Amino acid sequence: MRCGDFRESYAEDMAIFESPLPRWLLGFLLAGLLALPAFATTYWLDVLNRILIAVIAATGLNIVTGFTGYTTAALAGKAGLPFVVVIPLAGAVTAVVGLVFGVPSLRLKGLYLAVATLAAHYVVEFTVTHWDAMTGGVNGISVPAASLGGLALSDDRKLYFLILAVVVGLLFFAKNLFRTKVGKAFVAIRDQDISAEVMGVNVFRYKLLSFAVSSFYIGVAGSLLAYQARIISPENFPITVAIDYLGMVIIGGLGSTLGSIYGAIFITLLPELLRLANDALSAHWPAAMGLFAPFKSVLFGLVIVLFLMFEPDGMAARWHHVKNYWKLYPFSY
Repeated sequence: MRCGDFRESYAEDMAIFESPLPRWLLGFLLAGLLALPAFATTYWLDVLNRILIAVIAATGLNIVTGFTGYTTAALAGKAGLPFVVVIPLAGAVTAVVGLVFGVPSLRLKGLYLAVATLAAHYVVEFTVTHWDAMTGGVNGISVPAASLGGLALSDDRKLYFLILAVVVGLLFFAKNLFRTKVGKAFVAIRDQDISAEVMGVNVFRYKLLSFAVSSFYIGVAGSLLAYQARIISPENFPITVAIDYLGMVIIGGLGSTLGSIYGAIFITLLPELLRLANDALSAHWPAAMGLFAPFKSVLFGLVIVLFLMFEPDGMAARWHHVKNYWKLYPFSY
């Protein structure tokens, strides 16, 4: 009986898909995602769009962290540029901002680096709140609907396909990034930066590059969020947003593209499922309406603690354990 991994060349070892089965499964998944808007309600389309945007942001946070949508509001709302120009420009501007915050954070790594960047939230929040000429202050800025060849992507159903295309492209890039020299340098620095430097890796340059790539991802996510929300104000980005995205990485799995997907789905769906359960319960127990917010916070914190205690490598690691078990079966002991 055949079990385990059998690779006969470097190309096979570096292949994204180990066998034809994952290709078929991915094809069926993409086909299902493309057909989903025909059956989903407006409510679930909104949830799906937020999940997809969260996947992009969590993927970027898995490299480093940051979050903004004001570049899109300024470029699309004030300058009137089309979304095909605005989205990459939003990523580029955020990448530059990431470099600015990245320089003083180079002595940190891992979760310490992620937590340290939360301090940047207050700097950005103060700036956008008081820079009225650019950001609109506390009133925010309205964002026009994205349009493509005269077709206005004015609702979640139309915007879904744009977001899905961007997600697929960025996930493909992220998956391939860690197969390149740059990606391997990122991994070496993450695992042990001193050893990486001894081996000739320019730690300073690659850390700055990781900030730029991460910030670009999250700038794109913020741009898409701006087009979906149609208005950007400081209320869109409380500190809890940064904590939620950090939770996505912890629960999904650090250093894993698949973990970013799992974490984004879990953290985005959790409050929605709680809200549905709360609505059903409040029909019989009206006092339950006031318990949603505190119960959500308690459950979120409990989930984070349980993952850190029992599965610190996240949901992606658990999936790999299950997959490896069947890959090596019946000798999986």
